[in-house]
Amino acid sequence: MKNDAVYIIGGYQTDFARNWARENKHIAAMMREAYQGSVEATKLDAGDIKAAFIGNFAGELYCTQGHLGAFFVDFDRRFAGLPTMRFEAACASGAMALLSAMAHIEAGIYDLICVIGVELMKSVDSAKGGDFLGTAAWYEKECVGIEFPFPKLFGKLGDEYDKRYRLDNKYLARIAEINYSNAKNNPNAQTRDWYMSFDHACTTGKYNSVIIGRIKVTDCSQITDGAACLYLASQSYAAKYAASRGLKIDGIPKIEGWGHTTAPMEFARKIADSAKGQYVLPMTRKAITDAYHRAGIKDCWELDAIETHDCFTTSEYMAIDHFGLTKPGESWKAIEDGIIEKDGKLPINPSGGLIGCGHPVGATGVRQLLDAYKQVAGTAGEYQVPNAKRVATLNIGGSATTNVCFIVGGNG
Repeated sequence: MKNDAVYIIGGYQTDFARNWARENKHIAAMMREAYQGSVEATKLDAGDIKAAFIGNFAGELYCTQGHLGAFFVDFDRRFAGLPTMRFEAACASGAMALLSAMAHIEAGIYDLICVIGVELMKSVDSAKGGDFLGTAAWYEKECVGIEFPFPKLFGKLGDEYDKRYRLDNKYLARIAEINYSNAKNNPNAQTRDWYMSFDHACTTGKYNSVIIGRIKVTDCSQITDGAACLYLASQSYAAKYAASRGLKIDGIPKIEGWGHTTAPMEFARKIADSAKGQYVLPMTRKAITDAYHRAGIKDCWELDAIETHDCFTTSEYMAIDHFGLTKPGESWKAIEDGIIEKDGKLPINPSGGLIGCGHPVGATGVRQLLDAYKQVAGTAGEYQVPNAKRVATLNIGGSATTNVCFIVGGNG
């Protein structure tokens, strides 16, 4: 029987400041810690878990390891024979695992699924890692022989905004400053102890080198080792879970809506396709509006916070108008008016986002949903948005090729 809703039971995030490669630990150890931490956090009975879905981008490249789902069965003797799967869609790999888990639950196949997003990235130097990340784009056409291809692709996103609407780089610097500032309140954020200021983000030189054009080091998300674990549950399981703990099911966050689109792989094709439209990335916009429609909300002003994919400051700048905080091309207004700040009308990335919290590629989509869960459940600690009842996430893979938006709500 099809379930009416998919609930989020809770989960766990590893400390994104850790360097697992330097600790000489296998990627399976990272997955195990995320799983064990999640069981401790949720007090779930491991015997209730009916499947495990793993999001990972490039284990074969970074640590010469594929087939990651199979490691899960080693985490508890009761997992012998448990169904496991691994999902890949570049930086949206975690979101793909979540979407599939959600579909399996809605179809009535499983009542409780463990979803883990994981990436071990510090096993190689930055040049080789940048080349690996290039496989998330059209490698032969966009990345071969190009150093750090993704900063350049997302630099082009900023260039397109500048061409169509004008873009003052001071707004990108302010995005960086806000995310670093938010990360200081997140005990698992990679940059929680790092220095950052608006003036530093505006300057160039030894401590903030230019990668290409408007993209400087402070405009980039982090290279991160990390994992996040989350549980999706059917309505019947969530009701039993709540009753056993003296809770009301209305107090357990749930997925209210979702959107999933795929744009052409090549960035130039995306821009060409949107040339006559208002939105620079219309497929990203469609994923968001599809999520709004499924959640039964009209616009972004029915949200209390957003966790978006700020792989670069330009991608967050794009997300501001694509979520509808401003008209197309006017994202700068939401920045200037303080709307996206932690205490603003609609905070963006209270966790610190990918720039502040970190970006273990395969884990990001799961981490975002876990943070949305925490906000709605009121358990985000020092980075809690007061009275948050509905939070959106946007996870994108490649140069906004795969786009996934979730709406989390249900705080009774």
